[in-house]
Amino acid sequence: MENARASLSVGEEAAELVAQLDVRPHRAGRDASFYEGFALRGIRVDHIRPGFLSCSFRVPARLTDAEGNLAPGAIANLVDEVGAAAITSQGVPGKVSVDMSISYMSTARVDDELEIISKTLGHKGGYSATHILLKNKATGELVAEGRHSLFGKLQSKI
Repeated sequence: MENARASLSVGEEAAELVAQLDVRPHRAGRDASFYEGFALRGIRVDHIRPGFLSCSFRVPARLTDAEGNLAPGAIANLVDEVGAAAITSQGVPGKVSVDMSISYMSTARVDDELEIISKTLGHKGGYSATHILLKNKATGELVAEGRHSLFGKLQSKI
């Protein structure tokens, strides 16, 4: 129990830095949240077409774990956001995530340049699915592979 508590605790210096952050309210559904801006700052869209998105992302120190690797939660966030963006690129209205499955294959370190590719697999009713790959650009090594399912309102036929 103590090991778990220690691994989740934050030092005084880090707690002070977090307390100083200027987190402003946003309009839900309209503005990016602090979380999205924090996690996605620095991502570049290299290529986009309907149902396909290719991005570059240099791993920042702010998204690493204690060992200096890109944190699994940050990888999950990239799968979520870039997967949803591939669906949005097709002009499909906003949807919510209902399922994500991520295979963590290797690590990415601070300043590693990643290539993130997202492809829409298809749509069935209000359900959409995407496939996302995160690769290290320098080595070609697969960092993670994700499958992301989203659901949204069906459009009225009236």
